[in-house]
Amino acid sequence: MTQKRKITDIPQAFQDVPQHYLQMPPVRKGQKIGLFGGSFNPPHAGHVLVAELALERLALDQIWWMVTPGNPLKDVRELASLRERIAMSEALISDKRIYVTAFEASYQVRYTADTLALVRLSCPDIYPVWIMGADNLAGFHHWQEWQAIVRSLPIAVINRPGSNMAAEDSVMAQQFRSARVPETQAAQLATKPAPAWVFIRGPQSDLSSTQLRQREIRE
Repeated sequence: MTQKRKITDIPQAFQDVPQHYLQMPPVRKGQKIGLFGGSFNPPHAGHVLVAELALERLALDQIWWMVTPGNPLKDVRELASLRERIAMSEALISDKRIYVTAFEASYQVRYTADTLALVRLSCPDIYPVWIMGADNLAGFHHWQEWQAIVRSLPIAVINRPGSNMAAEDSVMAQQFRSARVPETQAAQLATKPAPAWVFIRGPQSDLSSTQLRQREIRE
């Protein structure tokens, strides 16, 4: 089972967030867990589509919908509160295998490499898979310790409108070309040793968080 933290460990800024969101979801040994992180500012149907597609194609037991305290590569001034983003995420999700969590806030980690190290330490007996949209892969090489991330766990890249070509030509895709797994083997990705990654094609949504924020401002 995952390690638990005491309520006193939680930073003051997140005391209004229900405690169970600040813990890692419970897991069982040998489960395949998809890690789907983002600001979700706001979350939308496109995010749900990515999560549901990953669940199906990767044959996962769970997806952790990880609402981050703040993305180091984005302007946090437009960021809704963590509590609000959690509530909006919960309102969108119907599949009980998708767990909304904000444990990164409790452990005060902001970089993916640190999050993955924490998950490995807390849940050593699971098979984690990092899930990202193709729109994020183009700039993935700007992430802190991105090469270490690729070498630490399998990665699933889900197609996104207008981003697939850039993803295929990205620094990561080119540098780790030999580690690419055929899409037909996506269901086995979680148990493959890293580096291993797959590009998954399926239904797409044109929605983006940026567009939704701009629409709210205009209205």
